[in-house]
Amino acid sequence: MTDSMFPPAIIFILCSILIPFLKGKIKSIYMLLIPAAALYVLMNIPHGNIWIYNFWGYDLILGRIDRLSVVFGYIFIIMAFLGILFALKVEDDLQHVAGIVYVGATLGVVLAGDFLSLYLFWEIMAVSSTFLIIASRTRESREAGFRYILVHLIGGLFLLAGIVLYVQRTGSIAFDYIGLSGIDSYLIFIGIALNAAAIPLHAWLPDAYPNGTPTSSVFLSAFTTKSAVYLLIRTFPGTELLIWIGAVMVFVPIFYAVLENDIRRVLAYSLLNQIGFMLVGTGIGTQLALNGAVAHAFCHILYKGLLFMAAGSVLQMTGKIKCTEIGGLYKTMPLTCLFCIVGAASISAFPLFSGFVSKSMVVTASANEKMVLVYLILQFASAGVFHHAGIKVPFFTFFGHDSGIRAKDPSWNMVLAMGIAAFACIFIGVYPQPLYNLLPFAVDYVPYTGAHVVGQLQLLMFGALAFTLLILSGYYPPEIKSINLDVDWFYRKLGRGAYIVLDIGLNSLNRVTEGVLIRSVKGVASFLSRAAVNSALFFSVNIWLLLGYRGERLEIKKKRLYNDIFEGTMPVGIGAAVAISFILLMFALT
Repeated sequence: MTDSMFPPAIIFILCSILIPFLKGKIKSIYMLLIPAAALYVLMNIPHGNIWIYNFWGYDLILGRIDRLSVVFGYIFIIMAFLGILFALKVEDDLQHVAGIVYVGATLGVVLAGDFLSLYLFWEIMAVSSTFLIIASRTRESREAGFRYILVHLIGGLFLLAGIVLYVQRTGSIAFDYIGLSGIDSYLIFIGIALNAAAIPLHAWLPDAYPNGTPTSSVFLSAFTTKSAVYLLIRTFPGTELLIWIGAVMVFVPIFYAVLENDIRRVLAYSLLNQIGFMLVGTGIGTQLALNGAVAHAFCHILYKGLLFMAAGSVLQMTGKIKCTEIGGLYKTMPLTCLFCIVGAASISAFPLFSGFVSKSMVVTASANEKMVLVYLILQFASAGVFHHAGIKVPFFTFFGHDSGIRAKDPSWNMVLAMGIAAFACIFIGVYPQPLYNLLPFAVDYVPYTGAHVVGQLQLLMFGALAFTLLILSGYYPPEIKSINLDVDWFYRKLGRGAYIVLDIGLNSLNRVTEGVLIRSVKGVASFLSRAAVNSALFFSVNIWLLLGYRGERLEIKKKRLYNDIFEGTMPVGIGAAVAISFILLMFALT
């Protein structure tokens, strides 16, 4: 049965081909059936390596099925279904095809058991996601998409260089745990970390994701970074460097999210903050920490997708997404407001919501390992998340000042997608055991203890106090024209400066050398052409005269013919005839 099934990645990619040729309800049903078929395949295949193909003496493994890959496969397919449902009425085949190929490539990365397959799907993932960014068809989205693909191609080159060195060292393209032990492992680490938006390689994310369409940003928020988190869990668990990278990530983006005026940029920076928790768990490397990283990735995909759906719905219905331009929408968009609050409570780790049962696993793992500084940073970050994502996003979007905008909830498919995601967030928060049963290791963790609930509520109230003080200060929200500089400022300025220097330098060098070079080339070409013509004429004339003349008159005829040729008095037609004769002779000889 397994041999007759297509890999889930191939199902998505191949099925995307027919989408532009379908119309109406058939098209909608067809797109929804794609993730359903992939989920059926994933649920009915045994653990182990399957879909193995020999290529140039190497085994390509398109299906490494174990508890780690399966849990990521499940959530990616679930989110694909929700994303497709949310975008069901969008009349843009570019988005539909790119989104479904993007999901397929991500599943290919997660299920790949060899580096060659991994790299192939990795690059498909980068290219297809770029089309989701430029699908807005604005100047900003085109520029952001161009920067996005350049950054990811650079990351892909790091990954490829590391893979080549790794295969040369080990003689195998199969991979599992690698660890930081040599130049090949560091190159692979950098390539994966860039896709995870690990600081300081993160600036592409808040630059690109907010420039997608209201529907494409939902796909973008779910797949690239979490597939990189999966690979880090697979290849670099227990790497101490990840602890400190993650600690910086949970801390620094909070301040950017507080200062941002664009709701989707707020969500992009909060996405970085949440990935930081996953990287800390991966770096700690204990079973509890790794379970926490996987569980938090699972929950994060759902609630972050829900928040981007809510923001996308507001943008779709109002055309605005700035904190200072919207407000009071709870009156006319009540369902969107309710679902946004559910997503905000989940990301803030409120008790009875999904973030509470996953994020706490990482925090507890840091406490168990007596990492005091890391524990304190994670606790501070938990309060900060409630401030910028738990309160700021729903408050300025649906409450706050009345902007005077009178919109309505979006179409039924968008409301249904948000409703399913919101239900999942609450269900996991209330009853986390089904999620715990999917995790890579056996779970011996109880989230609902008195100390944990009370401690988390105290942190949330501290975040609410900080938000209230900022509102009372009169400086919040920030002005619409405010610009927050990130690390991309450096490579943008350095890149532009390098271009100017190279442009001036190369043009100057070109002007200096161009004349000399061209004259030299022309001289050499002239010499060679004259030598070739003269040799041809010499050979042809001798053949011609020897065949046509006899006796003493031969030398006289040769001398007269040579004079005509080299003194320039010979008719052009005769020269052409001689040249053609030589060419024909060369063809005959060869």
